[in-house]
Amino acid sequence: MTIDHMSDQTRTSTSNNDHDSDHLHPTLPTPLLSNGTDYNNAGDDLFVPPLNFAVVDTGIFRSGFPDSSNFSFLQTLGLRSIICLCPEPYPEASMDFLNSNGIRLFQFGIEGSKAGSDKVDAYVNLILECMRNLDMSADQMYFLEPFVNIPDYTIREVLKIILDVRNRPVLIHCKRGKHRTGCVVGCFRKVQKWCLSSVFDEYQRFAAAKARVSDQRFIELFDISELKLLPSSFSCSER
Repeated sequence: MTIDHMSDQTRTSTSNNDHDSDHLHPTLPTPLLSNGTDYNNAGDDLFVPPLNFAVVDTGIFRSGFPDSSNFSFLQTLGLRSIICLCPEPYPEASMDFLNSNGIRLFQFGIEGSKAGSDKVDAYVNLILECMRNLDMSADQMYFLEPFVNIPDYTIREVLKIILDVRNRPVLIHCKRGKHRTGCVVGCFRKVQKWCLSSVFDEYQRFAAAKARVSDQRFIELFDISELKLLPSSFSCSER
């Protein structure tokens, strides 16, 4: 009997301790996504941004080439238009997504500037030979790097689309979101009156180890005189 009584007390004490434990460590509700789906079952509902995605300014975004895994994320941006800087035909699945969401596609076929390994070797050998024979400085070598065939007119047309508030929110992309996109954004920063050091710093953050002097040279020489200058930052809601 005594043992049974103590057992009852133990059970009562355990029950009280469980109650206190619940009070001190309450069970938290399962976090929900905005659509009411719990994280444990979210799966493909999680939003995945495209490669190298970033905000350029209010209503202006940049990235690498988005695919079907990024469509849910792109829907959250409320895009009106997409600017593609690649010459290849736009994927059918991507076109279906654009059409179903009322997004307009502006495509400019700027060829990628990556040369074949044989051309790279030739350029490297040329530069090394010049350095050996002419004892050239780094500043002089700056002008030896081959120019990329980026047409000024095309970049200017891209900027006009970006500057037109009717096209925003807008996403600018190429294949990796580094070089062609970097050149467009760099020229846009000049329209915003950024200093060149800041423009190059932004370009290099996205291009990283693959930063190209020729791209930066193109940005530096790009003529913005025909484009309306903007403040360093602006809101598309104010325009």
